[in-house]
Amino acid sequence: MKNDKITSRDVDFAKWYTDIVRAAHLADYTSVKGCIAIEPNGYAIWEKIQSIMDKKFKELGHVNVQMPLLIPENLFNQEKELIEGFAPELIWVTEVGNKKFDERFAIRSTSETLFCDYYKKHITSYKDLPKLYNQWCNVFRYEKETRPFLRSREFLWQEGHTVHASEEEALKETYQMMEVYRWFNHEILAIPSITGKKTEKEKFAGAEFTLTNEDLMYNGVCLQDGTSHYFGQKFSKAYDVKFTNKDNQEEYVYYTTWGKTTRAIAAIIMVHADDYGLVLPPRIAPKQVVIIPIGNDDKVNNLCNKYKEELSNSNIVSYIDDSEKSPGFKFAEAEVNGIPVRIEVGLRDLESNKITLVRRDTREKISVDCNTDIVKCVSELLETIQKDMYKRAIERRDKLTFEAHNLEEMKNILNTQPGFIHAMWCGSPECEMKIKEIKGCKSRCILEEKPIDDKCVCCGKEAKHHVIWGIQY
Repeated sequence: MKNDKITSRDVDFAKWYTDIVRAAHLADYTSVKGCIAIEPNGYAIWEKIQSIMDKKFKELGHVNVQMPLLIPENLFNQEKELIEGFAPELIWVTEVGNKKFDERFAIRSTSETLFCDYYKKHITSYKDLPKLYNQWCNVFRYEKETRPFLRSREFLWQEGHTVHASEEEALKETYQMMEVYRWFNHEILAIPSITGKKTEKEKFAGAEFTLTNEDLMYNGVCLQDGTSHYFGQKFSKAYDVKFTNKDNQEEYVYYTTWGKTTRAIAAIIMVHADDYGLVLPPRIAPKQVVIIPIGNDDKVNNLCNKYKEELSNSNIVSYIDDSEKSPGFKFAEAEVNGIPVRIEVGLRDLESNKITLVRRDTREKISVDCNTDIVKCVSELLETIQKDMYKRAIERRDKLTFEAHNLEEMKNILNTQPGFIHAMWCGSPECEMKIKEIKGCKSRCILEEKPIDDKCVCCGKEAKHHVIWGIQY
């Protein structure tokens, strides 16, 4: 039975999304306009994202640090492109109590300035390099239009800031971290993202170039979900971050930054959820299995406890819902919260030596012998669910992936069913802006793939780049 708190996805996608966020208790609105309260269910997903990614970062040699929340205006002003890019979104602190500050402080929107200021004081020799730092923190950007997880004014993220002695090493880091984000989306979130380079117009303010990880939502709208920026020596020259190289000559460091945010939770919802609630890929689900006893019977309770212990001993995160709610309510609650596997244990089934397993992704019920190897059975089912969710996401993405060879074809696609649009581009900013006039369509990324045409989709002149285009969140 469909959850009556959730609008149908095919009727009103935006309302459906908000209904999922609230029905699954992922987040709620607050009295601070544009900012959300991330509820326990939502924060548990973020903690899982953190734990998996943090482990991967550390395997690659990164360490965590913490920088201040407030940034002096003079630091921002040292890199003009950065402050111009972020100026409309910056919140400035000007006083404490009734005393005005001599200088304004920006609330952290990004931390390049602070890391450069720190590195300037702590790097003197090539022996001090590389510095592979990352911080998990909150940032504040005054977005005009907000939506939970998609565009909150305050959000959580990780931001890596690394400095290197050579261009080669810094470039390797930039591409390596983009690959980490791609791996995470494909293998953990079951989201088949596409990676590539941003155009000059769409790159991060102050970067030499930006690599991006692009997801396609169920409705065909694109979502940027993780970026990696190569700054070269641009920031190190602006902030005078130097080191003495092996030849005893002074040189500017090479700088990279990369980040991924709580927007990943929005991607999980909009790629996988359905009209019954959240659907979580097993590898990112904070709780993978719920065991629901039907009726208060010792035989039932003993078997539930046995399953719980065996699953926990095998590092499968499970819990028993022994609340006083009705079985039907428990089933619906587990479903809306996206628990990958539900185990139903009832006395009537035990009389037939059976229990029921329910897949959240397909809602399929599977009857198995109650003496089955529950760990093997559930482990295989979780793996099947993960793979099937990824497969369905690929099928949906491919169904909403198109080619356009002229502006008319691009208009027809965008006016009929948006998605990823492969089209060639001459490299002209004027053509990029003209395409944007069609429902706000933007370049998502430049691909290193075989050209699909030799002419620009917009002006018809010689094409230079194979680009993915689309409407974005």
